[in-house]
Amino acid sequence: MHEQKMQVLQGTVSKLLRRGATSNLKKALGKIHPADIAHLFRYFSLSDQKKLLGLVPELDQAAEVFSEIESDSQAKLAELLDKEFLVSLVGQMADDDSAVLIRSLPDELGEDVLSALQDDHSEDVEQLLGYDEDTAGGIMSTDVFSLGQDLTVKQAIEALQDAEDYEMVFYVYVVDEHNHLVGVLSLRQLLTVPPATPLCDIMTTDVLRVRTDMDQEDVAELVAKYNILAIPVVDEHGKLMGLITVDDVIDVMRDEATEDILRMAGTSEEELLYGYKSFHVARLRLPWLLTTLVGGVITGTLMWYFKATLEQAIMLISFIPVITGMGGNVGGQTSTIIVRGFATGRIDFSMLRQVFFKELRVGLIMGSVCGLMIALIALIWHQNLYLGLVVGLAMVIAISVAASMGVLVTAFFKKIGIDPAIASSPFVQTVNDITGILIYFTTATMFLQQLI
Repeated sequence: MHEQKMQVLQGTVSKLLRRGATSNLKKALGKIHPADIAHLFRYFSLSDQKKLLGLVPELDQAAEVFSEIESDSQAKLAELLDKEFLVSLVGQMADDDSAVLIRSLPDELGEDVLSALQDDHSEDVEQLLGYDEDTAGGIMSTDVFSLGQDLTVKQAIEALQDAEDYEMVFYVYVVDEHNHLVGVLSLRQLLTVPPATPLCDIMTTDVLRVRTDMDQEDVAELVAKYNILAIPVVDEHGKLMGLITVDDVIDVMRDEATEDILRMAGTSEEELLYGYKSFHVARLRLPWLLTTLVGGVITGTLMWYFKATLEQAIMLISFIPVITGMGGNVGGQTSTIIVRGFATGRIDFSMLRQVFFKELRVGLIMGSVCGLMIALIALIWHQNLYLGLVVGLAMVIAISVAASMGVLVTAFFKKIGIDPAIASSPFVQTVNDITGILIYFTTATMFLQQLI
């Protein structure tokens, strides 16, 4: 239903844009949600995006549209905008969104925009730019609502009613006179106690918090684990520095998932920045494809090494694709599960032994079922009992080894500090092709006399 709505909107905006009906476009854009306008932008060229953004009737709405655009497109569009208009947009954006944009701009343009911002907003953005972009400090918002611990409930409610400068207040954070985070209150608590009650008497002192240097992926895991709408960010001394809300966490989880999926495919998020630049995209994909190529050469070398076995029992060639294909698939399944487990925190090195033996048992079960089936097929096809035994036994061992390799290789990459997603597809499949061929021909060589 939503996709149909977007198609209708796209058609309407395209027609109005072609006709140059600017007044009608302004009216239409004013009625569309900023997130939907940002979604529409992906169907238009950068020059058309510039026109549409300039036609959004209200500056705050245009800023919201701009902040919703995907980061790679946002930076390209920003370079086309008039500098004065760009500064106006950034001035209306949340400080964390402004910091993300300025990081993505060329250095000179980013500095110009930052210096042109108003003092308060500029200071907040500069503060955020001082943190690494993948940390809690880099994604937090400095607009966090907090109250002194000596205030009463009545004073807190009055302060909340005047909190127009804060986009959304999920929780009330309580600080001491030095801005150290000492407690937290829900809005419901404020409405269910006597007005004269001091906040320090009703606040929860055990506050879930993160430090400015915590990795953003760890922050996302905490928010997801405890099902909270926001999490406060403190410095090394416990001072309240900012707030990370659930919408920021969703962006982090989406970005991390995208990065993992791209790495599992043997490429990286950098590919998205190159758009249709074929040579740049090919350069990113080639390294792991070359790894697969080397693996294929090794596999061919092994087959040549066992050429005597093949020459004497040519029927073995029928089942090479099955052995290598099944091993690669099982290894890919296992490594994907382990990568996901590490990413979500469900798996760590303390439980690696348990996970390894679980996957080994799963591999033995799957290998036994598939091995029995392929053995029966080999027996019926070639009328040779020992061929069925060789193919079936090789299948059991190859699938069990593939399941084990999916765990071990992924854990190895994690241990040495390389993103384990990189170990998935093409690396694990290449390794399992090699081991599958080795297992198959070694087993066949052992029974060669019976196969002839």
